[in-house]
Amino acid sequence: MSSFTPSELAARIGSGLLSFPVTHFRAEDLAFDEQAYRANIERLSEYEVGGLFAAGGTGEFFSLTAAETDQVVTAAVQAAPAGTPILAPAGYGTRTAIEYAQAAERAGADGLLLFPPYLTEASQDGLAEHVEAVCRATDLGVIAYGRANAQYSADTLARVAESCPNLIGYKDGVGDIDAMTRIYTRIGDRFTYVGGLPTAEMYALPYLELGVTTYSSAIFNFLPEFALDFYAAVRGRDHATVFKHLRDFVLPYTELRNRKAGYAVSIVKAGMTATGHPAGPVRPPLTDLSEAELSELSALIGAAA
Repeated sequence: MSSFTPSELAARIGSGLLSFPVTHFRAEDLAFDEQAYRANIERLSEYEVGGLFAAGGTGEFFSLTAAETDQVVTAAVQAAPAGTPILAPAGYGTRTAIEYAQAAERAGADGLLLFPPYLTEASQDGLAEHVEAVCRATDLGVIAYGRANAQYSADTLARVAESCPNLIGYKDGVGDIDAMTRIYTRIGDRFTYVGGLPTAEMYALPYLELGVTTYSSAIFNFLPEFALDFYAAVRGRDHATVFKHLRDFVLPYTELRNRKAGYAVSIVKAGMTATGHPAGPVRPPLTDLSEAELSELSALIGAAA
């Protein structure tokens, strides 16, 4: 059973940095390495975070079976100390998403991140029905993830928020300032807003002015102190520190990330290797950084640490 009501979860995740831990795989067979994963959740939980998202995008949700996702979520719930919220994924078609949601609730997760439906485009009415169906199938707080083929309008989110009290937030992975302005102006503090663009530190300062008080930091996986210092600078509107960190680390990091499709996830696992916390390779269809790229990243991390 969740330790947080939906409203309590919304307040908690909006008040601190969020992270999406990677999912550990064994190099020899790409099987889930539960022992290493649990140890990493314990390590990350030592830091002050608003919540951890098990098997999220950085955790390669798209590469996990339903049974593996349940195993990952259960391991995170059991490994995290009391008081650290664990949010689980739900996605694909509506009925499948409901099964993920209910499995997460049985596992003791505290909330859900609802990923876009699989493959097909949908109307705003269809997206609203999708979110409503998942929200009504669980007592957990739900965050709708706007990205790819699930780009929610302000009207759609307001409609679902009115009918589903446990829809507690919106995660933006689109980067449309006009749409984000409309969403926040229409819904206001009824939601907790999460920055969800790749390497969210790039957008954290301007998004703060749009009511986005937190974001999912992939960098936290391998440089937690840096990530927390960056977040504190954003929340404190310390522009000098934010732009220094952007110049010294985040911008060159994103240049390396942009060299190949899928590297937004792969570079995080490479960062884990570079900092002595290896999490194994990524699963296909993703590819790992080359040895030369890993060396570049290691040098960049060394200068930033």
